[in-house]
Amino acid sequence: MPNFLPIDLGPASPEQIVTGESARLGVTMYRTADDPITEAATDIELAREYIAHGELSAKSIQNTQKELYRFLTWCREEAGKTLAQLNVADLNDYKEFLRDPPPAWVSRTKWPRSDPRYRPFSGPLSDPSRRQALIAVKGLMGFAEQTGYLRRNPGALVRNVRTPSASRITRYLTQDAIGLALETVSARPADTPAALRRRARDRFLLVAFAHTGARLSEIVGAAMGAIYTEGDGRWWIDVLGKGSKPRRLPVPPDMLEAFQAYRQAFGLPPQAGRTDRMPLVLSSRSREPARITDEAASEAIKALFADAAGAAAARGDADTAATLRQASAHWLRHSMLTNHANNGVQLKTLQDTAGHASIATTAAYLHKTDHERYDEIIASVNGRGIL
Repeated sequence: MPNFLPIDLGPASPEQIVTGESARLGVTMYRTADDPITEAATDIELAREYIAHGELSAKSIQNTQKELYRFLTWCREEAGKTLAQLNVADLNDYKEFLRDPPPAWVSRTKWPRSDPRYRPFSGPLSDPSRRQALIAVKGLMGFAEQTGYLRRNPGALVRNVRTPSASRITRYLTQDAIGLALETVSARPADTPAALRRRARDRFLLVAFAHTGARLSEIVGAAMGAIYTEGDGRWWIDVLGKGSKPRRLPVPPDMLEAFQAYRQAFGLPPQAGRTDRMPLVLSSRSREPARITDEAASEAIKALFADAAGAAAARGDADTAATLRQASAHWLRHSMLTNHANNGVQLKTLQDTAGHASIATTAAYLHKTDHERYDEIIASVNGRGIL
């Protein structure tokens, strides 16, 4: 069984945590290049310096910490090597490892890292996720070479994971599929206080993502006071988007209702004040208000969709079930923009709502669903014929 030791990649003073065979022998592996411009003496210290060197955004820091924890743990437990010992073949092996991590590395439950049941993965990574993981690893290897920690960078010879590009947005859910997900989460049993809190929170998350089209990090990173009214009957949510650009998004009545029910399930008043800095998305397990991570929120939405997929399959709707099994929180963003674009909402309005830098990005959502195109073409054929 691999040993998933905690690795501190935060900004505090470096600890002597090492990887590879040297860790098992209790020997610190020092940098290998001459005249380096880094004080890092171990792989962990180098990773900490890379994360903290000022070129990464706050969101990127969180993601990079996760990816480098996985990578350095793989170096220790699977490869048995330090960074200086890795070659191109090793990094390509890691790229394939991410495609389907061994069962010992996987847990569907998100245990805290201090818990012995914690595992680095919840399942195989998609190609886009593998691509992001390799970007973090290659960034570290490049930094190691530039600072003189390593003499050469094998990561420079490893190709990024290729991801298919689409000319239009295809990862979205129909209103019926979203309605089934809402019906399923609302019917969850709530026989314990934690289950009641989880049901209310996940229902709010589903409604919030479906209505606002906000990114996962934008909702999870918000505070309770971000949902407010200015006294004219209009409700808003303030979010911080890419590049730390603020946006405010409309909050429709059913999202407000879900928000108030969620707060009451946590023993809070229905509405928060504008200055309330309590995290908007709370852990259902913690007795004290505690923000959950983006990853935990993502897994909560995926679990919700998995339940809805089971309900669809039980009804004999195999197509909807298959779609829901693939869906994620980001699909709700695509779904919101697609549905509004097809219902005649102006692209400039959607661009501002989505936080797109270019209206060309927003225009990718302006298309009819495959079912609508099919129905129109078949109706035309049946009406006039083409042969």
